[in-house]
Amino acid sequence: MISVLFAVLTAFSNGTASVLQRRAALNVPDSEAMRLSLFGHLMRQKVWLAGIGLVIVAALCQAVALATGPIAVVQPIFVIELPATLVVAGFVMRVGVPRQVWYGVAAVTLGLALGMAAAAPVGGSEDVQGAAWIPALVATGIFEAALIATALGTSGDLRAALLGLAAACGYALTAALMKDAMSRLDADGVAGLLTAWQLYATAVAGVGALFLLQNALQAGSLVAVQPMLTLGDALISITYGVTLFGEELRSGWWLLPQVAGAALIAVGCVVLARSPLAAVNAAPPRVE
Repeated sequence: MISVLFAVLTAFSNGTASVLQRRAALNVPDSEAMRLSLFGHLMRQKVWLAGIGLVIVAALCQAVALATGPIAVVQPIFVIELPATLVVAGFVMRVGVPRQVWYGVAAVTLGLALGMAAAAPVGGSEDVQGAAWIPALVATGIFEAALIATALGTSGDLRAALLGLAAACGYALTAALMKDAMSRLDADGVAGLLTAWQLYATAVAGVGALFLLQNALQAGSLVAVQPMLTLGDALISITYGVTLFGEELRSGWWLLPQVAGAALIAVGCVVLARSPLAAVNAAPPRVE
């Protein structure tokens, strides 16, 4: 129960952070895309710094959630980040939240509840056994490189979506590394945590994911980024949970309600993507 509570807090913190970071990214010229100087432009904006503050809060909440529950339970809850983002955007942008958005919120929430109840992730270890990280990191690196290379050959919302998925993969990896690092804290105390390579890899993966997210938000609309970011994070995290931590999901006829839940989430995301509120967050033309 504690893990679920902190996962929900993480989702709302990240959703609010995305809105604030999106507002800041609108003021960055396209010429700064995929450059470290992008952070220089962003750091001069108070709204972006506020967003980063919420990212830190979200990271702390996520650490508690992962330390107290399976990754296949914690990360999928972040699906609610998408509706949370749009609802928060309505208040921040001072635009009324239409009924269509609430329908989308209901679909995503019900889909998540149905899918999680049917999947019922159980078991698994608190840490990654043996050298299992090696093939996982290699596969992740190849996947990320392919997404980034493809994104660089595109523009607009397509680039934003691809970079959003790359960021999602980075955040899922960050979560898996964080959970593995937190297991060292439980086993060996603070000294074990500080000497674990997973702790420092978590920081590297997190900064890389943040860099990709800023470029995704700068490249296109929020509605192009957020579905890929939210759904991608959940699905890739489940994959890490099953392959790295040995967590198990129900199979057999339980797959039917799992698919139904995923379908509800997909429908909810489409409804939210087509809402007038999502259009408010589209990027205006920028001056080079």
